[in-house]
Amino acid sequence: MNVLLQLLLDLRQRWRRRLCPGILTWIVALPALGNWPQFRGPEASGVDVSRPLPTDWDLPSGKNVSWRSVLPGLGHAAPIVWGNTVYLATAVRPGDADLKVGLYGDIESANDQAPHEWRLLALDLDTGTTRWDIVAHSGVPRVKRHTKASHCNSTPATDGSHIVAILGSEGLFCFDEQGRKRWQVDLGPMDSGYFAVPAAQWGFGSSPVIHRDQVLVQCDVQTNSYLASFRLKDGRKVWQTERRDVPSWGSPTVVTAGGTAQIVVNGWHHIGGYRWEDGSELWRLDGGGDIPVPTPILAQGLIIQTSAHGRFRPFRAIRPSARGDITPSDPGATNATIAWAHPRLGNYMQTPIAIGGLVWGCFDNGVLTCFDATSGTVKYSERLPSGQGYTGSPVSDGRHLFFTSETGQIYAVPAQDTFSIVSTNVLGETVMATPAIGRGHLLFRTRHHLVALASTPPSR
Repeated sequence: MNVLLQLLLDLRQRWRRRLCPGILTWIVALPALGNWPQFRGPEASGVDVSRPLPTDWDLPSGKNVSWRSVLPGLGHAAPIVWGNTVYLATAVRPGDADLKVGLYGDIESANDQAPHEWRLLALDLDTGTTRWDIVAHSGVPRVKRHTKASHCNSTPATDGSHIVAILGSEGLFCFDEQGRKRWQVDLGPMDSGYFAVPAAQWGFGSSPVIHRDQVLVQCDVQTNSYLASFRLKDGRKVWQTERRDVPSWGSPTVVTAGGTAQIVVNGWHHIGGYRWEDGSELWRLDGGGDIPVPTPILAQGLIIQTSAHGRFRPFRAIRPSARGDITPSDPGATNATIAWAHPRLGNYMQTPIAIGGLVWGCFDNGVLTCFDATSGTVKYSERLPSGQGYTGSPVSDGRHLFFTSETGQIYAVPAQDTFSIVSTNVLGETVMATPAIGRGHLLFRTRHHLVALASTPPSR
C-alpha cells in the first residue's frame, strides 16, 4: 500500500495540472508520505517510522554521516523535506551574529539591527549540494531579537509546489519549487516580546501551516493579535480572527476528529480550537504558563497541550469534541473535556512527542517525563545529562527519541515506558533548531552547518 501511495504522490508532483479534477482532488488529499513538510513534520508529530535512524555517529571519522554542509547566517528555523529536497531559511548579516545559549533569565534584546538578507535554500537530500540559494528579502529587521533567538526562527512549510515562510517581521512569503517568488503578505510588525516588559523584543517564532489550499498563521504579538488563513495560490486573505492574549511562539496544529477539522493553538489566556474553514471559535481554555511556546499535538485521539512559565506549568490532554469555555477551576483540574492534567509537569520550550500509547515532555533543564497518553499516569520522570539547556523539540523514528541540548549533545532514548539512554553523540556546535527526518536521514541544523545522518545510504 505504501508503494501505491508513493506512486500517487509522485503523480501529484508531476501531473497535478493534467489530471482530471476528480482524481486530482483524491490524490491531493493523500498524506505527505515520506515527507517532512512543516515544523516537526506531518501534524507536528515529530515522528517518521518508515526507516530506522542511527543512534550513534562520529563526525571526524564520518561514521553514519551522509554529509555536512555549511550554512550562511543565523537561523533557528528547522529544515523541511519534500521528495529529495531539503528547504531551509536563514538570516544573513555582515560578520557573525552573536548568540548566547544556556539557562539564564536575561530579558534584554540583542543589539543586532544591521541590514540582513533573509535567504531560502534548497539542498539535495542525498548529497547536501545546494541547488539554489535566493534572497527572499533584504533590509533592517523591523523588530529586535532575543540574545538566544535569531531573526529567522519560523520553520517554512511546503506542499511540494509551494514553499511558504514567515521571515521574522518582514512578512509571509511564498515561492515555487525553483525559488521563484509567487507572492508576499505584510503581516505587520511581529513583536513577540515579553508581555510584562513590552520594550524587550524577542523576535517572532510561530511557523506557518499548509492545510489543503490554505496557509494558516498564528500571530500572537504585543498588540493586534490574530489567527488568519490565506489562499495558497495567491496569498489572498480568506479569514482573520482576532485574539486577545500574550505573545506566543507555538505554531498552529490542524486536528481532524469526528469529521471536523479544527486549528488548535497554544496561549496563556486563550488556548483554543477554531474551525479551519472560517476561523470561528470552537472552544477556549484560560490558564497555564504565561510564555507559551510548545505546539499542540494529537495523541491517542487527545489534544496534548502544555506551557510553562510563571505560576503554573500545566500538561493537559483535551478531547477534540470540546466546545465553548472549558476552563477548569485550576490548571490541574479536569472536566468533561479535559481528560487529564498535571499542574506542574509542563514544558517551557519543547513541543511534546507521542508514540503509541505514550507521551513525552522535556523541560528546558532536561527533566524528561513520560506519560500514559490515555490516562495521564506518569511512567517516569528523569533528568537528561546537563546540556546547558534544551530548546529544540524531540523527533523519533518510532524506535528511539532524539533529544538535543543547546550545546550539541544528542541523547537517544528508547520509545518505551522505562528510562534509559542508548547513546550520547556530539555535533560540536550550538544547536537551537528542531531536527527533521527525511527518507532515512536525521537532519540537524547546527550554528553553522546542516548535518545529515543515516545508517545506510537511503535509496531514492
